[in-house]
Amino acid sequence: MTLRVYVRPVAFVPGPQTEHGNAVRLAGGLTYASRFAVILVDGGRVADRWIAAPDAMAQRLAELPEAVCAEAQEQWANLARARPPLALGGRSVRLDQPQVMGILNMTPDSFSDGGEWLDRPEARRGHAAAMLESGAAIVDIGGESTRPGAAATWEGEEIRRVVPAVEECAAMGAAVSIDTRRAGVMEAALRAGATLVNDVSAGRFDPRSLDLVAASGAAVVLMHAPGAGDDPHAGAAYGHVVFDVFEFLRERRDAALAAGIPMERIVLDPGIGFGKSVTENLALLNALPLFHALGCPLLVGASRKRLVGALSREAPADGRLGGSLALALRAMEAGVQLHRVHDVAESVQARDVWRGLRDAALTDFADLPG
Repeated sequence: MTLRVYVRPVAFVPGPQTEHGNAVRLAGGLTYASRFAVILVDGGRVADRWIAAPDAMAQRLAELPEAVCAEAQEQWANLARARPPLALGGRSVRLDQPQVMGILNMTPDSFSDGGEWLDRPEARRGHAAAMLESGAAIVDIGGESTRPGAAATWEGEEIRRVVPAVEECAAMGAAVSIDTRRAGVMEAALRAGATLVNDVSAGRFDPRSLDLVAASGAAVVLMHAPGAGDDPHAGAAYGHVVFDVFEFLRERRDAALAAGIPMERIVLDPGIGFGKSVTENLALLNALPLFHALGCPLLVGASRKRLVGALSREAPADGRLGGSLALALRAMEAGVQLHRVHDVAESVQARDVWRGLRDAALTDFADLPG
């Protein structure tokens, strides 16, 4: 088995002044880490684990086995490296603070709002405009339900569903994401004005996808899901879900780079709710800071998912706002840059209050003597 290393932030502070500057600003965002676990995995088992402050990391990493030393150094550099703005056509989405991506489902069978906007152009235009006015940085448009048990959608039907909505949102000046795993749908949506491809298969379902994205100049979201075929939830089997998802995303990041997609146009998503149990989803959410070590912006989509219902007496999808906000705030605390949500106005308000608290924390010590 291959020896692996992971550098995971494990302790956090409101700002660097609380540690006399001995803290790292994760990915150039609003989260500061003061302690890091260096985890050595051998044969699928944790062989050793050390905790170090930032000023001791250079020595700690230099003492690692030669086989993983360079990888650990890269992860450490990635944790501290600021992410440049995400260029989406003529729009630029800043990644030094959390941003909200609003969901526009053009499907008859999505788990939360299936059928609400399909074939209702006036209603969907109003909904999209409301999301943008409420502060959504991106509108994510999808024409195929990927809920557990959903039937696969024919490519032509998916194109029929999404292209009018993409054209309408692009005409409003929105940054538009197309949520699809089919290269034909990607191509049609990109022609219609989309500038971000959100692929739940991370480019595995359709082998043309990564080359198409690279040639188009669009950005891409690569999401973890265990299944590469019609059912993205199929075939889940984890040794350690956090490390397994990390390795999957590393491999798909490298595949995208090899296809010619620049690092600054790659976003990674751990795939909350896709082929994962409640326990596995919670483990990933608690480990989100680790994924900054991959060097790309992060996206989390936990809005209204079954995880919320499972933790709240089986609340129905339309009764999961409170839990969805709790998970979004948890992801913000972890430094996640993009948050895919159904309830944009409420999520933006929660983000703004959270941002105010973070900004105030940076000045907590400003008036103290000395």
